Amino acid sequence: MKYLYATAATLVAAGTAMSTAQAQDIKLKPVAEARLRYEHADQDGLATEKSDALTIRARAGLVATSGALSATVIGQGNLAVVDKYFDGLNGAATRPIVADPENIALYIAQLQYKTKMVTLTGGRQKIALDDERFVGNVAFRNNGQTFDAVRMELTPAKGLKLDVSYAWSVRTIWGFQGKGARQQAVSGDNIFANLSYVTPVGTLTGFAYLVDQDEAAMQAYRLSSQTYGVRLAGTQPLSKAAKLSYQLSYARQADHHANPNNYSADYWLADATLDVKGWKLNAGYEVLGASSGAAFTSFQTPLGTNFKFQGWADKFLTTPGNGIRDLYVGGGYGWKQLGPLSGVALMAVWHRFDSDRLDQHYGDEINLIASAKVKKTALSVRYAKYDAKTMATDTQKLWLQADWAY
Repeated sequence: MKYLYATAATLVAAGTAMSTAQAQDIKLKPVAEARLRYEHADQDGLATEKSDALTIRARAGLVATSGALSATVIGQGNLAVVDKYFDGLNGAATRPIVADPENIALYIAQLQYKTKMVTLTGGRQKIALDDERFVGNVAFRNNGQTFDAVRMELTPAKGLKLDVSYAWSVRTIWGFQGKGARQQAVSGDNIFANLSYVTPVGTLTGFAYLVDQDEAAMQAYRLSSQTYGVRLAGTQPLSKAAKLSYQLSYARQADHHANPNNYSADYWLADATLDVKGWKLNAGYEVLGASSGAAFTSFQTPLGTNFKFQGWADKFLTTPGNGIRDLYVGGGYGWKQLGPLSGVALMAVWHRFDSDRLDQHYGDEINLIASAKVKKTALSVRYAKYDAKTMATDTQKLWLQADWAY
């Protein structure tokens, strides 16, 4: 809490100075967001196999800007209108989990200095790096993940960028009711570093992520890790009507700080998307490798936006001891405008999940989504069906969602 108080005091002091010395130069911008979501989950093997959650999430705040300096404060709240679900903290654990507990919180409280060459940010903030595989905001869940941190983004030359953050607390999706292995916040000395350069074939990034889960309740420190890797992401036009986007990534992870395990594991990703006149075809292969096969000795991503990866049924938010290999193929079509709707998109993805060791077939999953926008409101219908073989149980999930932003 002392870091939060210090950040708040800095914001107040900066705001006072700005008001006194440059009142005529201050620009105020309100922030307002709202989300209405219905989530249904049907999972075999539980006494009460179904969950129904209707939630309302709202965020409101203010951004004050004066020249290169800005101060941002945003609060958020999440209310369960229909709460026939287990939120991870409350309700009967005999129901499937819907990880959106009721909450009220200070979402963002940051002070930022930004110029063409450097951006410095201090306080409670969002940090989303690259595709958010390793460090992200978990925006799909109502209580997004933020960080009490200081961050420097430096662009010393065209195409070259250094991005370094030190985070002393991770504010989790569990909110103020968080406890045990699902805490409100997890302390530790986390360091996230990216060095990227734009090349003719894409952006090449070298990264180092030192994750310090410095609390025994968090799996007895076993999620603390050090990860070093490289990533290439780019897009190449094939013709006037077609383009190819691709991602290639490799990383090596080992135990860190107080982690009692002694392990090392590899990460691989190859992904490509062909876009032709509104049609999209995507295929990829992602590997989160195993070490000895013991729990938490496989490649872990505790700070990533894991909902985006390995299927929306959320069966692999924690990597199994034997690792995971995810082969996926998907496709869809989009319209820029369809009547009153803009950005209309239909997409389907199929996943095959296997272990990295011992040749186990975990299961298969199908993901479907339809999305569109009506003025400032984004609408989506999402469906996931996981067919279990040797890991977890059969699960179906359905989401109806509307997001509005001012």
